[in-house]
Amino acid sequence: MEKLHLYDKILSPIVTEKSTNLSDQNKIVFKVNKNANKKNLKNNIEKIFKVNVIKINIINKKSRTKTTRGKKVRVKGFKKAIITLKKGQNIDLTTGI
Repeated sequence: MEKLHLYDKILSPIVTEKSTNLSDQNKIVFKVNKNANKKNLKNNIEKIFKVNVIKINIINKKSRTKTTRGKKVRVKGFKKAIITLKKGQNIDLTTGI
């Protein structure tokens, strides 16, 4: 297995109403690589954003079929990570990665 760069594990931030409400609890949600694990994510986020990570929860969204206009469409699955930061710290998502 080839080594991934720091930025290869974190694909994009997930900005929804639910994830925005989590920011009140010092939590940030990212879409991450399928091969990412908690230990690597913690190290990468601490190096990239210079914050202290307390906890990471990882959720696997499975792929599914969805009916749109009478046609069955395949929706790809992905992996997302909810990262809890130390109190008083935050990540500004508007600057980009």
